[in-house]
Amino acid sequence: MKYYVNKKAQSNGDHEVHNENCNYLPSDKKYLRNFSNCADAVKEAKKEYTKSNGCKYCAPACHTS
Repeated sequence: MKYYVNKKAQSNGDHEVHNENCNYLPSDKKYLRNFSNCADAVKEAKKEYTKSNGCKYCAPACHTS
C-alpha cells in the first residue's frame, strides 16, 4: 500500500502518516513509497520528520499520540 506523510505538523508537532485510502489524506503530503505495514512507513517518515505518527483512522496500530 502507498503511504504518505503530512508535510504540515499538527498542533502537537506530529507529522501524520496516512495510507492512500485514508479519508483524512492531506493535500500537502509527501509520498513515502509502498509498504506492507504502517510501522515501516512511520520509520521512513521519521528520517525527515522525527516526530512522525500513524493516523488514528487509517494506521491505528501506529498511532501513539
